[in-house]
Order: sequence, then structure tokens, then C-alpha cells
Amino acid sequence: MTTFSELPLSHALQRKLAAAQFTNLTPIQERAIPPALDGRDVIGTAQTGTGKTLAFLIPLIELLDQEPVRSTVALVLLPTRELAMQVHEQYEQLRTKNMHKAALIIGGVSEKAQIQSLRAGSKLVIATPGRLQDLMNRKFANLRDVKLLVLDEADRMLDMGFLPAIRRILSALPKQRQTLCFSATMEQSVAGLVNEYMRNPVRVALGSVLKPAESVQLKAYEVRPGEKIGCLLQLLHADKGQTLIFTRTKRGTERLAKELVCDGFAAAMIHGDRSQSQRNEALSGFQEGRFQVLVATDIAARGLHVDDVAHVINYDVPKMAEDFIHRVGRTGRAGLQGRASTLAAGAEVLELRQIERTLKLRMERIQTDTTMAALPRRVIQNTLTSRTLTALPGEVFV
Repeated sequence: MTTFSELPLSHALQRKLAAAQFTNLTPIQERAIPPALDGRDVIGTAQTGTGKTLAFLIPLIELLDQEPVRSTVALVLLPTRELAMQVHEQYEQLRTKNMHKAALIIGGVSEKAQIQSLRAGSKLVIATPGRLQDLMNRKFANLRDVKLLVLDEADRMLDMGFLPAIRRILSALPKQRQTLCFSATMEQSVAGLVNEYMRNPVRVALGSVLKPAESVQLKAYEVRPGEKIGCLLQLLHADKGQTLIFTRTKRGTERLAKELVCDGFAAAMIHGDRSQSQRNEALSGFQEGRFQVLVATDIAARGLHVDDVAHVINYDVPKMAEDFIHRVGRTGRAGLQGRASTLAAGAEVLELRQIERTLKLRMERIQTDTTMAALPRRVIQNTLTSRTLTALPGEVFV
């Protein structure tokens, strides 16, 4: 079974999949969807960008299409607002005309419409744990009829401290239910959650979840601290596509994004202190091509699904190897080729080498034009704009 048309799905859903140009199953979809359609619990681990969202949305839509009751029968929990909104968008793309809209329950926006959708008895709730727990505590959410629970990016939810909220939510669900759990990694905390809340799950593990996808070309630039911005400008002027830049801190994100705007780049930023409307505007602008560059903290490492990200740049080396995996997983998705560059200065060089040891890989080292990188930013900008830039070894500028 290699195509969606071979799955035992309703004609309406098959038409929706065909209209959305979903044709071939990815490996995680091929192995996870059939047991999920049979009502089995499924735990799936795979690299990011492998199609896990459809692996749970398709069984979920089939269930909802057959349920006559006007109450919540399916619940999807996700770690971030952005990821929840994107799952909601894909559900809206695939739901049949007889199916109701999902209730999107997330923080950072007005709760009035969310409460109304819960009171109306939305069959599907897509939520982040914090906001859903709050509405449950205030008796606005009734989950006693849930038949299907999806935990997406389970490891990320636990990393973000949502375990108490998840336990509170799961305690309100019927014990007799189907659970689908998808995670990029199978850490001990996730394994504990699986053992406690799932019943004899089918385990689907594809490839190494602690390796970047082979479709991503990895490069590293070891520079002096004062040369980072110069190296970054050289990389950005060499790129034609969308570039996602990761920093460690909210303040660093703000500072770098403002610097890039001053240097003439169409840049936006996302971090935890930005309002939901600001985050939506930055993401939509990046998706639509109005922004060439998006600067973000690790809130975007798993929570964003943007097609055609040509280049991921780690302006700051991530703290953990798993963060590196998720950052570079934003490019090279769905079989496309991608590039990921890491800039390391000072003590970050040791951190970079530790990540390589942990992941058992060696990134290609690229020597920067140190004369160029050490120049004042305005001089670098003028030089680049006049197109006198000399290609770095291993780089080709068009």
C-alpha cells in the first residue's frame, strides 16, 4: 500500500485528498494509518517533516464522519499555538461538507469564541494543554465522550512543562478510548506516558529520530564573536529562498531582526513574548513570501510548518542536540533538498562539537572571508550590494 487511494476511506475524504494533491503515502503514514483506522492505539516516532499530521488526521476524520452525537468525540493536544493553528488549517482543508468546524483552543487570543464553540458541542477540539486545562477548570469543556485522543509532539509538550496539565486533561477522558501518540523522540518521560495511558499500542519507528534528514546539507562556520553578523550577511545575500534564523533568546531575536531590517532585509520575528496577532502576521508574511527572513527562538523549531524553507541558519548554537535536530528539520521537508548552516563563535565551538559527538556526525566546515566578516556592518552591506562579494569556499553565488 503506497497511495492514499488504496486506503479504505470514504469517497468524500478520498476526493478531498485528491483535491489537495495528496497522492503517495509517506512511510509513517503507510504504517500508522491502517492500525489507527482499525481502532488500535499507535505510538509513532519519526523525523520531523515526514507527514505525521496526516497520519492522525485521516483516521480522526473517518471517525468524525461516522459519529452522529453532538459532543466532543476527538481531542488533539499540541505544544504550541502555531502548531495547533496549522493542524486546524489542515483539518479544515480535508473535512467533508457534512462535518462541523473544529474548536481551536489556544492561549494568546480571546477566549469568548472558544467558549462558544465548546458549548456548541464541537466534535473535534484542537488545543494546547494550558488553555484547555483552564477552560476545564471553569467547567466550559466537557470531554466525557471523547473516543479518540491524539498527542502530537509529545516530547515537546513534556519539555515545555505540560505534564501536569496533560494528566489533568487525560483524567477527564473515558478510559476506554483510542490514543494516537506522535513524537520526534522516545525519551523516558514519553515512554512513561505511553505505558500509563495507552493500551498495547502498535509501535511505528522509522529511521533515526536523532539524526538530521539526509535531504539537509549541513555546514558549520567557526568564526570570531565579532564576525558573526558579517558571516550571516554573506549567507543571506547568497540565498534566493526563504531563510529561517534561530537564536537562543528573545532579546537576541529582537536585536538581530531589527539589525537585518536596518540592513535592508525583509525580516520578521517570532518569540514567546510576541502577541498572537504579531506571531500570526510574521508567520503568514513568511509563508506568503513577504518576508525573506524569519528570526525565531526555539518556539519555531517544532511549532512551524512552512513549505519551501530553503535555508535554516543557527545564528546561536542550540543548547541541546535534539534542539539542533528540530531546528534543521524545518528545511528539507517532504523529500525536498535543504541547507542548514551553524555559526559558532567562542565557547559555542565546543558546544557545536559536543552536538556532533552526540549525533555521531561531522558537519562540513566552511572558511569565511574573515577580512569581509570583520568589517563594519555598513561597509559589508555596501560591498555586498555592489556585488563584489567573493564566494566562500564551497559556496556558489548567483
